[in-house]
Amino acid sequence: MTNHAIKYRLIKKEKHTGARLGEIITPHGTFPTPMFMPVGTQATVKTQSPEELKEIGSGIILSNTYHLWNRPGDELIAQAGGLHKFMNWDQPILTDSGGFQVYSLVENKKNITEEGVKFKSHLDGRALFMSPETSIGIQNNLGSDIMMSFDECPQFYQPYDYVKNSIERTSRWAERGLRAHQRWHDQGLFGIVQGAGFKDLREQSARDLTSMDFSGYSIGGLAVGESHKEMNAVLDYTTVLLPEDKPRYLMGVGAPDSLIDGVIRGVDMFDCVLPTRIARNGTLMTHFGRVNIKNAKYEYDFTTLDPMCDCYTCKNYTRAYLRHLIKADETFGLRLCSYHNLYFLVHLMMEVRQAIINDNLLEFREAFCERYGYNLPNAKDF
Repeated sequence: MTNHAIKYRLIKKEKHTGARLGEIITPHGTFPTPMFMPVGTQATVKTQSPEELKEIGSGIILSNTYHLWNRPGDELIAQAGGLHKFMNWDQPILTDSGGFQVYSLVENKKNITEEGVKFKSHLDGRALFMSPETSIGIQNNLGSDIMMSFDECPQFYQPYDYVKNSIERTSRWAERGLRAHQRWHDQGLFGIVQGAGFKDLREQSARDLTSMDFSGYSIGGLAVGESHKEMNAVLDYTTVLLPEDKPRYLMGVGAPDSLIDGVIRGVDMFDCVLPTRIARNGTLMTHFGRVNIKNAKYEYDFTTLDPMCDCYTCKNYTRAYLRHLIKADETFGLRLCSYHNLYFLVHLMMEVRQAIINDNLLEFREAFCERYGYNLPNAKDF
């Protein structure tokens, strides 16, 4: 049994759902769960400083193995003292394996073999090869607190036989990654459950991976085009298969309703580029739904963006000013809008944690979704 660098402590389970209140202990600090992780793909969360991320309440951020391998290089980062020192972030970091980016660059499925994946760099087109050992070696150099196994992430609507072969290869790659991992004392490694929308394949993948001694478990292959109902169905029968004493991470999910519904089904961690990506286009999440700040109706709107939000942006600037900045393509506008969206999701998770304490998460969900403008069935119904 490995002495894991990552520990999960369950504090409370909500009475009416599978929601869990807990905390995750890492070499760079402890953060509460459920938690939303801002994405810092290239060792920075776009437009945000480390100080602003701490001010927002981000307990952990995510960086990307593939992108940092390409530029500036994992060996350079290792010489700098690791990713924490390189980017001046002294709190937990999770790195994904690069698998999702790699598969988006594969031109032919024949380039996916038992050994690994051949593909071309998105920067200069040069030929690259990544294997489970490569991915783990890069992440060991980066020095993140939580590492991800190298997996194949098949599209949700791939044929059954393709997905079955894919998850079986992913399980074999997971074993190779475990053997390659060199820093168990200060880096945890998570396995990734795949299987698209096939219940038996999700069960097979979960069974394979939970038989291995990972520090935590992730659910991959969702938020890739399937419906909200399909995502929830997969979570219903997958999350319950994962160990209660280890973290559970739903990858690539950031829509507010999906965050709440994931928590209801027992998920502890989430990440997504959504809040910063849409912010750069002037789309803002508020307690009353999305706002496209570029709309002409906000030109003379001197009210706050979201009267229920107490972030720096909402306390100091009007909708009219934000519209002006975005229309003028001012960097400050990108910063203010990104700050608000990140604050909104991080604080949504704070509200969710309080609802778990109060045993009223379903009521919280109903009130939030009604105000936000979602027209969804009750979370218990699907």
